[in-house]
Amino acid sequence: MPARKITRRSTLFMVMGSALLALLLLATLSLASGQAHDNAVVTHTLQVQNRIALVQSLVQDAETGQRGFIITGRPDFREPYDRAVARLSTELDALEHATADNAIQQASMDRLRPLVDQRLARLRVGLGLREAGDLAGATDAVTQGRGKVLMDAIRGELAAMRAEEGRLLAMRRAQAEATAGRLRLALILGFAVLVALTAYAVMALQRQIRALIQTNAELETEAANREQAEAQVRQMQKMEAIGQLTGGIAHDFNNMLSIIIGSLDLAKRRLTSDPERATRSIDNAIDGAERAAALTSRLLAFSRQQPLAPVASDPNRLVQGMSELLRRTIGEQVKLETVLSGGIWRVNADVSQLENGILNLCVNGRDAMPDGGRLTIETANAYLDEEYAKEHQEVTPGQYVMFSVTDTGVGMPPEVIARAFDPFYTTKGVGRGTGLGLSQVFGFVKQSGGHVKIYSEIGQGTSVKIYLPRWMGELTAQAATQSVADLPEGRPGEIILVVEDDERVRKVSVESLRELGYTVIHASSGAEALQILEQEPRIDLLFTDIVMPGMTGRVLADTASERLVGLKVLYTTGYTRNAVVHNGVLDAGVAFLPKPFTIQQLAAKMRQALDGQGANRPSLG
Repeated sequence: MPARKITRRSTLFMVMGSALLALLLLATLSLASGQAHDNAVVTHTLQVQNRIALVQSLVQDAETGQRGFIITGRPDFREPYDRAVARLSTELDALEHATADNAIQQASMDRLRPLVDQRLARLRVGLGLREAGDLAGATDAVTQGRGKVLMDAIRGELAAMRAEEGRLLAMRRAQAEATAGRLRLALILGFAVLVALTAYAVMALQRQIRALIQTNAELETEAANREQAEAQVRQMQKMEAIGQLTGGIAHDFNNMLSIIIGSLDLAKRRLTSDPERATRSIDNAIDGAERAAALTSRLLAFSRQQPLAPVASDPNRLVQGMSELLRRTIGEQVKLETVLSGGIWRVNADVSQLENGILNLCVNGRDAMPDGGRLTIETANAYLDEEYAKEHQEVTPGQYVMFSVTDTGVGMPPEVIARAFDPFYTTKGVGRGTGLGLSQVFGFVKQSGGHVKIYSEIGQGTSVKIYLPRWMGELTAQAATQSVADLPEGRPGEIILVVEDDERVRKVSVESLRELGYTVIHASSGAEALQILEQEPRIDLLFTDIVMPGMTGRVLADTASERLVGLKVLYTTGYTRNAVVHNGVLDAGVAFLPKPFTIQQLAAKMRQALDGQGANRPSLG
């Protein structure tokens, strides 16, 4: 039989079976509702019987309490009477309300109430005589009155009501049992239909599976061929990206090394003949080295492995503090505007990296407006909701602080936006950009747990928005920037132990610290440093490289701190993964100076570490 015909028959059978099952389900729901109603009615009847018994018990308690008081004269014997009288009216009302739908019971209630009232009135007469001291009169009121006749009449009415409720209970229980039987039958039929449908579905599925196995085998062969082709394409794209990255690094580093080597060669030749020109050559070499260091820092930022030193900051104050620098950077042709939101939330981020990111965006905006224009920096509170997070998988829904840089420039087409964050990708002319500005912004924002988004239209301009998570803690006190012309120097008697396995780097560090006025002892390994600590316990600070053979700087610092209580530690390295940095953030209380560093940066960070300041903050200089 053709597969298409089998499928039509299977579908028809399943549709009919499903319709039958749906009807049985509706019937089951209706019967379940009826059973619930029947059970409720039975429960109501039982409650009415309980109320009838309670009314009779209260009347008897009233009579018992009255007689006890008349015989003894003691108030505590009267308590059953008082309690019964206090509750009887309420319970009679409740009984009447519970039987409101039964005319027979309502007729009984019409006869019962006057009887109860008369009985209570006679009980009060006896109590009144006993309270007045007439024991004989009170006793006669109990024994010779119509009390027994009234009580018998009350019992009779209550017995009639119980009998009526008993009849109703038997009838309602029978109805409930019948409903339950129909419900069981419906459930059995429904289960049988479900089993039949399931069995048929399994058989139909088996037939379809056998038909799909062959198709699946063909698809697997096709998928394997496609996967092989896609793997080749991915490998080509990966090699292209690596080639672009390494080519960009090699190009920029070769340029910078050419500046450094050439300038130092010239300085060496002019050192004795023309000291002034030699100094200019040295300054040029330093500038090239600083540009190389900045390139390394940007590469680490893009790879999200730049050690961050976050501090809690006020976004508006940060932007205001950059205003003068930004105006000098973008020039007079571009009008700078700031729109700072009131009630702005705080952020916990590396201030220097955030400032560099905003500066990079402003420079890109300036370059996109060759004939001038308007550059707007905006801060605002933002909430990225679940819908936005679904469209951007890396986003965690929550509260953020937004930094927006908007220009009125030429704009960016979609294909440029798609590659804007790629390292060394730039649309600027040759020599006008490294292609690492947006890459650095992207890496820093992602490493800080944030989000960055580009909005642009050709001819309308571009807006780049940075979202950083809201910080709920307090603001961090900001350290003042040290003036280059006023370097903090060492104090008399301060001893620094320098530990560095690279001899040339060690010599530079030692000479720089001695130039700053410190007494310096140096070692080439952690083991040698520990020996020096045994011989010279007066060391004030350990300045150690982190990545060293044999013993890392972190292990050395921990061991030295156990031996010499109060020892200050300043770490340095060109790159470290997890010695003093975890999740991209410096460990709490860690003083860190990244390589390469200038003598100004070394002086400032050394003074901060010795004075107990600047831990877990960006270096100054």
